[in-house]
Amino acid sequence: MDRLRRRRFLRTGLAAGIASFAGCATFERHEEAAGSSGTEPADAGAESESDADSNATPGESGTEPRIPTPRETGGPRPALDDAAVALDPVADGLAAPLDFLAPAGTDRRFVVDRDGRIWEVGAGGRRSAPFLDLSDRVLLGGERGLLGAAPHPEFADNGRLYARYSAPARPETPGDYSHTSVLAEFTVDPEADVASDAEERTLLDVPQPQSNHNAGALAFGPDGYLYVGFGDGGGANDIGSGHVDDWYDAVDGGNGQDVTENLLGSILRIDVDGRGGVDRDGERPYAIPEDNPLVGREGLDEQYAWGFRNPWRFSFHGRDCYVADVGQNAWEELNLLEAGGNYGWNVREGAHCFRAEGCPTATPDGDPFVDPVAEYPHDGDGVSGISIIGGVVVESDTVPHVGGAYLFADYVAQGRLFAVDPGSEPPWTVRTVPVVGGDDLGRFVLGFGRDQEGAVYVLTTDESGGDGSTGAVARLAAP
Repeated sequence: MDRLRRRRFLRTGLAAGIASFAGCATFERHEEAAGSSGTEPADAGAESESDADSNATPGESGTEPRIPTPRETGGPRPALDDAAVALDPVADGLAAPLDFLAPAGTDRRFVVDRDGRIWEVGAGGRRSAPFLDLSDRVLLGGERGLLGAAPHPEFADNGRLYARYSAPARPETPGDYSHTSVLAEFTVDPEADVASDAEERTLLDVPQPQSNHNAGALAFGPDGYLYVGFGDGGGANDIGSGHVDDWYDAVDGGNGQDVTENLLGSILRIDVDGRGGVDRDGERPYAIPEDNPLVGREGLDEQYAWGFRNPWRFSFHGRDCYVADVGQNAWEELNLLEAGGNYGWNVREGAHCFRAEGCPTATPDGDPFVDPVAEYPHDGDGVSGISIIGGVVVESDTVPHVGGAYLFADYVAQGRLFAVDPGSEPPWTVRTVPVVGGDDLGRFVLGFGRDQEGAVYVLTTDESGGDGSTGAVARLAAP
């Protein structure tokens, strides 16, 4: 593709306005997981909050920081000082494309649009009609909408597709709540151009107190289980209506540190096939993996990790799961997911105390918080932004100097692309990756994806509200 066409894609004007968009270290196969209970605390020997040093600023004293190390570091290593990329246009005319699907065993590629439609895209752009249209049940406005989808690992045979979307509040939802977050399974013809006969089965209805912090990412892990992200319920600071009391009184409680009252502020892990889990009460339309960390302990069994504010996007690379959690006032963070990991919100924002000069470095039970593998501030001379957009690991070296890097962005960073080297010692240094034709895209970045061959896609729009038809998809290319 010629440089002129690339320049046309890299629109120079960035629409005004800021929206507070969003925004796995150990995995085994089903048959291997049965030998591990996974119910022990992550670090039973860590100091508890009652110890004097546990109230120090994280990283200065008290409990030692826990920074996970990625397990999948083979393959190419990036040389980010020399990196630059180009983008080849793939499709346009979308509203707010925010997720990319490439079902295994097929050569099909789909884009999830926040307005409720899932489109197939290819060499000729997007098809004239959506593959799946859910707009009649999706509630829009603010951060609500169709927020993510994931094809079943055997989609080519069973046609099962999972989606997270915002729906009107259910009759049993508290009257002052905003809406319901729905996790649903759709069974479709995997070879159809249009899934007109899709059958929907609701797996979860989660009441959402406010309209924001919905997260929405979901993905199947290498263990075959479905991972689903939920934000803290919205509003600000994880306080207010629908935000429960927890053990940390300095910020009036919050859903991030609670594991007993609701599923908010967590990443869930469920068994949609019933192969390696147990339906514990006979009522759930899914099973619970037996090695989920809260099985046999106090807490809701679906939860795999918690202490999140708004894990807008996450993605797998081999056994590692990279989770981008959107910050509140000062810090954006990137995490590696651990079973039973507590990522600190709203005691901490990133690796820093939230609304306090000092804070605990562990829970009252002695479980230390998990530090981010990378973070960046909301302002400053270097890399900065206020709404991290999680990306993907670039698995091939077809784009020089970028292969092996984790590529991501920030919603309000003028379309700049960021990268870290997962093979380096954490915390990782965040670097800017220049885009040919200019240092940035000049657009709002909403998400990333990777196809069956490992090619990376960037999902963008010109409009801060996510409406209209300026949404576009582009493929990462060598400059």
